[in-house]
Amino acid sequence: MNTATQTTLKQSRSIERLVQGVATSDGAGVSLTRVLTGKLQRRLDPFLMLDAFGSDDPDDYIAGFPDHPHRGFETITYMLSGRMRHRDSAGHEGLLENGGMQWMIAGRGAIHSEIPEQEDGLMEGFQLWLNLPAANKMAAPWYKDFSSAEIPEYTTAEGVTVRVIAGESNGVAGAMTREVTEPVYLDIHMPAGTQLSTALPATHNAFLYVYRGAVQVGNAQVDAQRMGIMSNEPDADGVTIRAAGDARLILVAGKPLNEPIVQYGPFVMNTQEEIHQALDDYRSGRLA
Repeated sequence: MNTATQTTLKQSRSIERLVQGVATSDGAGVSLTRVLTGKLQRRLDPFLMLDAFGSDDPDDYIAGFPDHPHRGFETITYMLSGRMRHRDSAGHEGLLENGGMQWMIAGRGAIHSEIPEQEDGLMEGFQLWLNLPAANKMAAPWYKDFSSAEIPEYTTAEGVTVRVIAGESNGVAGAMTREVTEPVYLDIHMPAGTQLSTALPATHNAFLYVYRGAVQVGNAQVDAQRMGIMSNEPDADGVTIRAAGDARLILVAGKPLNEPIVQYGPFVMNTQEEIHQALDDYRSGRLA
């Protein structure tokens, strides 16, 4: 684990809006909270969806996500607790465990399944959908599993631990770097009475989601199970987060594509015609 010196910011971003997720289910009946919904896709471009799942009741997760298709975007699955087996139509297979992450580029098409490999205990984590630019939507599918030990992290002098899933924070490069959308994805663990400052490009849309405790950004408090959408002040060069009590959160930012978004379930393209093509390809077995 690295020790990092925090960035000194000229101006922190503020919280523009607080969002409460919507309880829903997906897959074969997995209970989850949809935090970033379709209504926020334009405001939080290039991000399309964020699901938070967490339960110690096997009935909420045991059926998992049987075979389902994707085209036109990337999925980032981050496991806080639990074990999830991934299989896909290209013959890939992997096991996501506590603190691990899978990054999948669906590109022109992938059919995959995510099934829990546990019958009891806590299953908790996030799935984030990141849009692909039009030029890359039909790229070859790709994925990589990262164990917890492969995700870089650092600790500040105050004892804040930051896991850098993507992008960069306080001089520490993350497990993944992506061109065009330049995503930043941090998992931040804050002891009581601490603060964290990290730079964010002014070009990026950004939000945080608190999954333990509560944090303060400027004059706004963000409680557990709430998303705070950060304002896009042109003079802000990052964000400062404070925690009066122990808190944990994810911070996500990315450079918007400013392209049309046409979504039909697991297909996200730029035109209705491309959606029709994706459906035809899936029904005829040409998707993957």
